[in-house]
Amino acid sequence: MPKLIPAGRDRQSFAGIREIINIFKRGDFATRSSFLIMGFGCIKRKQYIKGLLYLIIQVAFIAYMLGFANQYLSKLSTLGTEAMRREWSEARQIFVRTPGDNSMLILLFSVMSILLIIAFIFIWRANIRSCYKAQQYEKLGKPQPTFKAEIKTLLNERFHITMLTVPSLMIVAFTILPIIFMILIAFTNFDANHQPPGKLFTWVGFKNFTDVFWSDPLISNTFGKILGWTLIWAVFATFTNYFFGMILAIMINKKGVRLKKMWRTIFVITIAVPQFVSLMLMSQILHDQGPLNMLLQKWGFIESNIPFLTDITYARITVIIVNIWVGIPYTMLITSGILMNIPADLYESASIDGASPARMFFSITLPYMLFVTTPYLITSFVGNINNFNVIYLLTKGGPLVTDYYQAGKTDLLVTWLYKLTVDKQNYSLASTIGIFVFVICASLSLVVYNMSGSVKREEEFQ
Repeated sequence: MPKLIPAGRDRQSFAGIREIINIFKRGDFATRSSFLIMGFGCIKRKQYIKGLLYLIIQVAFIAYMLGFANQYLSKLSTLGTEAMRREWSEARQIFVRTPGDNSMLILLFSVMSILLIIAFIFIWRANIRSCYKAQQYEKLGKPQPTFKAEIKTLLNERFHITMLTVPSLMIVAFTILPIIFMILIAFTNFDANHQPPGKLFTWVGFKNFTDVFWSDPLISNTFGKILGWTLIWAVFATFTNYFFGMILAIMINKKGVRLKKMWRTIFVITIAVPQFVSLMLMSQILHDQGPLNMLLQKWGFIESNIPFLTDITYARITVIIVNIWVGIPYTMLITSGILMNIPADLYESASIDGASPARMFFSITLPYMLFVTTPYLITSFVGNINNFNVIYLLTKGGPLVTDYYQAGKTDLLVTWLYKLTVDKQNYSLASTIGIFVFVICASLSLVVYNMSGSVKREEEFQ
């Protein structure tokens, strides 16, 4: 019995458009008709259920495009031309609202419709391939696979497709669609002055991007300085927690230290307290009129209040120190497990050779830790770039200054983005900032990870 030869194979594999062209050339009338009437080839060869499913999908798609999507896609280029109006009604003696276009719905449903079009293209391609496969079975005199048999394959050899379909659809609906929508918002003037449905927003091209870099001095100055502080904060917040947590773990695991379980438990308990509770408590303690200042004055250590959260220098140092306090226990737990797995022979050999504890730390412990924990360091660094809680709950981004646009001296890009959206409704600029945050995080993650020993010397790990 000759083997079925896929339409996309002669001497090499064909894909995409070449495969479709090849099927059209080799297909008979029923297969070619399936290019226009989905499932026709399957129905012709008595695969009624599969063919009808393809046909129903096509009819539903056409109905959706003509009845719903068309009204939004046709306005995508302008994002609407008529806003909602309030007109005086003499008959009713009240203002009557006349519905208009809604730029947000136009953009959202247009993006959703485009994704559905892409999905339909894949289904259409599957329909073509299925009809051609049915043609080959008929040509070779083989019985057509029943719908029940094909369903069984989805529970056996193609079970991975069955299991991944729903999660993939959820990712598209709740991750990819919002991301595309957010990116497109960056190319509009969606702000407090253009709020649908009362007012429309429209496309402005790269204006928001040029404003961030050079066109608007206030915004570009704010972006540059906040970006610099964000990177400084991320470096300090990541590596202070990492090294202090590692040192704490080494001290607890050191031979001769008693009650190791008790010390670990004490630090683990601090993790059990929700972080936002600890941070809000610290913001009250460190307030200008808070308990710490009052006690220091009472004991005679200071004459005037220390502006822990209201002075630029003090505030930046304070958020770093508080972050160390709330972050060290996590690093201590992670590094404790790794330290226990470092072979003891390495330390014994180094001790025999006369290596000091510092030498053993820098030659054995630290390289081993960095080798294993580089992915953790990367995720921690990216997490600190987006560390909303520590900054916002302690200082709310302050102290505020006039040379920043809607931001304060301790604001990170993520807290600035939050203020732009929630407080000022400047969604277009916030979306632009969000794109830059993504580019920075993705670039740093990829570059650092690919340069790390965890990737280059993976086979050396034992």
